[in-house]
Amino acid sequence: MRILITGGAGFIGSHLSEALLAGGHEVLVLDDLSTGSIDNIAHLKGHARFHYTIDSVFNEPLVAELVDRASVVFHLAAAVGVKLIVQKPVYTIDTNVRGTEVILRHAAKKKKLVFIASTSEVYGKSTDVPFRETADLVLGATTRHRWAYACSKALDEFLALAHWKERQLPVIIVRFFNTVGPRQTGQYGMVVPTFVRQAMAGEPLTVFGDGTQSRSFTFVGDVVGALLRLMVEPRAIGEVFNIGNVEEVTIRQLAERVKAITGSASPIVTIPYEEAYEAGFEDMPRRVPDLAKINALIGYEPAVGLDEIIRRVVDSQRGV
Repeated sequence: MRILITGGAGFIGSHLSEALLAGGHEVLVLDDLSTGSIDNIAHLKGHARFHYTIDSVFNEPLVAELVDRASVVFHLAAAVGVKLIVQKPVYTIDTNVRGTEVILRHAAKKKKLVFIASTSEVYGKSTDVPFRETADLVLGATTRHRWAYACSKALDEFLALAHWKERQLPVIIVRFFNTVGPRQTGQYGMVVPTFVRQAMAGEPLTVFGDGTQSRSFTFVGDVVGALLRLMVEPRAIGEVFNIGNVEEVTIRQLAERVKAITGSASPIVTIPYEEAYEAGFEDMPRRVPDLAKINALIGYEPAVGLDEIIRRVVDSQRGV
């Protein structure tokens, strides 16, 4: 098939591109490099079935052409990372909502299958853990910019499902939980590559808040494998799926494990949220997926555990 990936020069997009090419597909990448990097796809540029365009999803004539040429669209282009979201809320909302609307509108003309990349952030402040796809979403006040991202991605989901219901556009929504692996940077607040870089440089590992907040981390290869299987599963259309790992760890425990694996003597320091982000910043205390739905459909089970994920990030940053 010919596959279009918006945001294909990003972290997940570049790994998905590799896997699709390995599977014999043709890949079209559209990325404006606002958060992606040409370095992520430099090794693919000579491949006969790989094509990339540096432009925006807001370029509608271009989007119309690329969607028309593709069999499947993976819409990964979005504002990402808590740091960016807090600093640029207008950009976040505009990019996520308007960009998704453009993709869905043009895909609907030819009924092209569209994957919408959503996020575990949509569960907001819910305490009903593990998070199930049918659970209520509990967002904070509109005066807290942190929740603008969650709201924008929830609206993306509503838009996609509305296109499926009203216009019979085949859509699949995937809620990514913290995804980690080689080529991910800490530039926008991603914690694992940040901790690894700090540990290897002998710098203090900076834990925001008190470190008791917990997360579950998923290897990017496991995520990509799930996407490839969902792509050829007709029963996935019109559905929402968590993709993640159920191995839960507090952020302080994560810092300790990074220190142990890197052999670093770096201290661990805590930084109040209001210093790291903004006054009144709110965080999710836990973020763990229920994977029963995706497991029942395609047999998804994450294969790479946290310690191995950290080792692979370490090797990547060392250039191994």
